[in-house]
Parts: sequence; structure tokens; C-alpha cells
Amino acid sequence: MKSKFIAVCFFLASFIVSAQIQTPQPSPSSKIEQKVGLTDVTINYSRPSMRGRAVFGDLVPYGEVWRTGANSNTIISFSTDVTVGGQEVKAGSYALYTVPGVEDWEIMLYSDTSNWGLPQEWDDKKVVATVMTKPLKMPTKIETFTMSVDDLTNNGALIGILWEDLYVGIPFDVPTDKMVMESIDRVMNGPGSQDYFSAAVYYLQEGKDLKQAGEWIDKAIAMQDEPPYWMLRQKSLIQAANGDKKGAIATAKQSLAAAEKAGNKDYVALNKKSLEEWGGK
Repeated sequence: MKSKFIAVCFFLASFIVSAQIQTPQPSPSSKIEQKVGLTDVTINYSRPSMRGRAVFGDLVPYGEVWRTGANSNTIISFSTDVTVGGQEVKAGSYALYTVPGVEDWEIMLYSDTSNWGLPQEWDDKKVVATVMTKPLKMPTKIETFTMSVDDLTNNGALIGILWEDLYVGIPFDVPTDKMVMESIDRVMNGPGSQDYFSAAVYYLQEGKDLKQAGEWIDKAIAMQDEPPYWMLRQKSLIQAANGDKKGAIATAKQSLAAAEKAGNKDYVALNKKSLEEWGGK
């Protein structure tokens, strides 16, 4: 009887857990993904609604730091370094905080994104950028807190905040021109040492044209002032695969010496094993 009672209790408990009621969140989460130039911009935030309430100056007081949304931090992520209000911001994710005002808004990007709302202790050292901007009156009211990425150009955009009858635009610039020029220079100047090295190693691993792999690895090494041990190691393997055991032994000894100098025990062991296999010890 006791075992039956325990079984019934277990069944009821399982039913209660599985039958939890699901209801809509009062401030549902949202995500925006937008490419600006060559930079990926992502915004994760929650969306409270007015529900008949006055927002700015009431629900959201003037002159006080606001979480800018609801629930956990509103997080803005940049895939490259950007400039926000003339201030350099490294690629990464940042919490968005604002201080709304009647005439001006203060915008702050905060490096700690782990807070539920405001940090328990505000740290000015974690503020990576501060921007002052003016709110614009909208001709109609926006019921639900909304964020956007607006006025797109190749070199920047605005992060928009819309709620009640206000629009606040946060300007930021992206390094598109710098990235494009670097890409042009890289392509026009031809492959670099790492490009040749990667191609050579791929051909070796996939059993493709080993003669071509040898030419590429030679070009990669020729571009180095002091060829690294790991590059020399791959050259020795390519030489061995091409049947050039004498050359493979000589290169493996170079790699061994460089690995010993760098203190890399793994490559020391790998080269010693190869030299033993090739009769070069």
C-alpha cells in the first residue's frame, strides 16, 4: 500500500511539473541583426509597452540612469571596432544605458553585460563611450518600446530608440573604408606567407599535387625573415611525401633547432620521431 501511495504521489508531481501554465511575457524579447558596411551589428533587448502609462518623465524618470528596455541588459554587439560619438569602441558586446532628459539624452555603452537591469554598483571605468543626443518628437505614439538600426550608409548608421512619442538616434561609424582598402592591398599584392602555407598544408593533407605543395611552402618560407619551426615542420613532411628524404631530413633538423629554441616540446618530439623514421638521427 505504501509503495502504491508513493507511486501515485510521484505521478501527480510529474503531472504538475509537466502541466505548468505558459503565459506571454509582459516585455517579450527581441533581436535585431543588421550589417552596416562590413560590420555585423546585433541588438538583443526586451520590449515593454505603455499600457496607458505616461513614459518619459514618469515611468522612466528624467535625469536618472535607465536600463533602456526591460528585464536584463539591452546588449549591442559589434563584429569590428567602431566609433561611437567619436570614441573608439572595440569589437564586442556592450550593455546600453541612458539618462533621458527633456532636452538631451546621455547614452552610455557599458562593458559589463551580465546585469539584470542596472548594476548593483555602477563603475565609471566600465563606461566605454558616452554620447549626448537630442530626442525627436514623433507625429504618432509608439505603444511598444522599439529599437532599430537606421540611416544606413557604408560607413555608419544610427541605433534608434522609439517609445511613446520620442525617437532617439545614437550615431556610430564603422571602419568600412579601412577594411576595404586593406582587402584591396592584400589581394592586389598577391598571396601572403600564411596564404601559401595554408594552401600547401591543405594539398599535403588531402593528397593533392605535392609538387605544387612544395612550391607553395617554399614561397611561404621565403617570405619569412626567420622561418618558424611549425612552417619548417610542414615543409619537411611535404619533402618526404615528394620522395626527397635528404631534403626532409635537413629541414626537420632546422625545425628541431627552432623548436628547441622556442621551447616547444611537442614539435621537438615530432621532429625527432620523423628524423628517426627517415634515418636522419
